[in-house]
Formats: sequence, C-alpha cells, structure tokens
Amino acid sequence: MKKISIITPSFNQAQFIEETILSVKNQGYSNYEHIILDGGSTDGTIEILEKYRSDIRYISEKDAGQTDAINRGLRMAHGDILAFINSDDFYLPGTFHKIADAFNQSDALWLVGDYKIIDFQGRNIQRFVVQYKKFLRENALKRTILLANIIPQPSTFWKREVLEEIGFFNMEYRYAFDYEYWLRIMEWNRPFLIKEPLSAFRIHSQSKGSQDYVRQMDEELRILKARKTTPFYIKLHQLNNSFIKLVYQIIK
Repeated sequence: MKKISIITPSFNQAQFIEETILSVKNQGYSNYEHIILDGGSTDGTIEILEKYRSDIRYISEKDAGQTDAINRGLRMAHGDILAFINSDDFYLPGTFHKIADAFNQSDALWLVGDYKIIDFQGRNIQRFVVQYKKFLRENALKRTILLANIIPQPSTFWKREVLEEIGFFNMEYRYAFDYEYWLRIMEWNRPFLIKEPLSAFRIHSQSKGSQDYVRQMDEELRILKARKTTPFYIKLHQLNNSFIKLVYQIIK
C-alpha cells in the first residue's frame, strides 16, 4: 500500500478546517500522513489542530503565503503519492483507495479526478463551470490546458518522481501557481483521468475563488507568456477568460 502525503496550507479557517481534517482521517486508508502548515491563525484554528494532534502533523508560524506553505509541506512529506488540499475544501469518501488503485493500474506519474464546487453551506453550485472544464479536460487535454486552467487542484495527485524531476511550486506566483505546475508536468507526462468527483472545492466570501478570480486569470496569462506559449493559444486563453468572467458575473 503506497503512502499518501496530503499537504494543507491554512490561515484563519477554523470554520472549515475540521471538515478538511476529517475528510482525510475518515478515508479508511491507513498509510497516509496529513501535514498542515498554518500561517499563525488567531481564530480558533490551533485549538482544532490540537484536537487532532494524533492524526496530523502541524506547524503554526508565519510564512510567505500559500505557495511557501505548500512547498514547506512537500519538503516534510515522506509519501510515495503527494497532493495538497486547502483548509476550506475536502475529499469525498473513497478517494484515497480510488487514486491508489488508479496508480497501480497505470504508468502515469500523476492523475486528475473530477470535482464538485460547493458554497459556504456545502451546496453544489456552478455546475456549468464543472461540466465545461470536464469537457475540455477529456478532449485534447494537451491543447485545452492552454485554453484554461482545467485541472481541479484538490482532485490532483502526483508521484514523488514528479517532485524529484520538476521541483516545487514557483514562489513567483500567488494565484495560479498550481496552473504553472500542471503545465510543467504536462510537458513531461500525461495524467491519468478519473471521471468521477474526488473532492469538493468550496467558494465563499473569503476564498480566492470568490475574491480573486480576475487576478488568477490575469496571472494565468502571465504564466503562458513567460513560458513563450504561441500567440494563438494566448489569444484563445484571453477569449476563454472573457467568457468565464461573463459566466461568473451571471451566476455570482
């Protein structure tokens, strides 16, 4: 049974982090570690982390942001399979067994599952966005990933060999650092796709997905330009961003 390392960056998410911890703890998969990098929360998060001290490893101290926290967690990790999930998201039941089985059946070095988007109260929202990205992901992925960030971050897992080959997340980026990482992996290895939800991605008033989606889209374009992506795909990405912004204006 391969060891799975889950990294959770956290800062003042006391209202959600217990659900995140329990979603890892209750997977029914014994060979795992859950490493939580807290940025010095003052909202009751530490009391929750102490409550689950026997199930997690955690550090609470000031960091340089989300990307820094995840990289620190990856340096602490001992697992064969790596992933990160934010402290307001959670895994769906059976996820760890599904990804372990998929890695055993495939030569892929990373895998990507589907996901659902939920609101503050856990209700499914933005179904169109989920289905749209799923369609792009399942059709010509090497090209459509240049069109949009279609990889659901909390439903993505990679083998240690990926970290050893391409390194850590790029500290230059704050909003789309995961997208830059997926592009790097894609140059090397195509992911195995699991066509069912593995996680729930929460959008609420304080989340980046709610507050900073415009900055995230702008940073995606900066990443593509830095990677010297052809102007054709940069223009397509710009058009797709305009479309998604319009959708968000309608549904938010």
